[in-house]
Amino acid sequence: MKLDKHLNDKPSYKKELKKLQLELLNIQQFLFNHNIGLVLAFEGMDAAGKGGAIKRLTQRLDPRGYIVHPIAAPQPFELKYHYLHRFWTRLPYKGQIGIFDRSWYGRVLVERIEGFAKQEEWQRAYEEINQFEKLLTDDNYIVAKFWIQVSKEEQLNRFKERQEDPYKKWKLTDEDWRNRDKWPLYVEAANEMFKKTDKPHAPWILISGDDKKYARIQVLKQVIAHVTRECELRGLQITDPSETISEEV
Repeated sequence: MKLDKHLNDKPSYKKELKKLQLELLNIQQFLFNHNIGLVLAFEGMDAAGKGGAIKRLTQRLDPRGYIVHPIAAPQPFELKYHYLHRFWTRLPYKGQIGIFDRSWYGRVLVERIEGFAKQEEWQRAYEEINQFEKLLTDDNYIVAKFWIQVSKEEQLNRFKERQEDPYKKWKLTDEDWRNRDKWPLYVEAANEMFKKTDKPHAPWILISGDDKKYARIQVLKQVIAHVTRECELRGLQITDPSETISEEV
């Protein structure tokens, strides 16, 4: 994956960002009116820009119609259930957007690498996840998964920036530094994950993240494109945003 992709015209970033955000607001209302749920999962290396992309994704949405789930290690009581249980209970209702900052793919990423799941558990998880996502898309949900990738050099720059900025220092943990030593293991696990779980109905969308602005624009564009395609497969045509959203928004 090429990581040298950049936004060619940065002065127009805010203008294009607003345009895409309003398109997504229009789509949000369209999905609500047609009772279609949207599930977006975000994965990637530490400091890849997942949070920043999600922030721009939701910036102009109706806050009543979306929910963001930051996924951390499961609570002790959650370990008493199947690992997918805590994601089933967080799914958006139909007509709502559910965004997962980290997701059920932790089973085949961090749990695999750190030994929190036995080999037989994470190996069978690929098919469990495929079935989970197929159940959703068969039941009027749209699913897309994003992997935002940064180079190891850019990740180090962002770690140092966070370490020196008192308003960003909370984002950096000892675990983040330890994970850098396991970079090859995460690359191996991610590649196997893409191979086994990239499906037409629930695709993996890979985003070059070294340029944050480029990544944010691409995430918005890809969400809009995927939702538009899925609606067309349902025989639905999303109306032009200019027809339904006033200039004052």
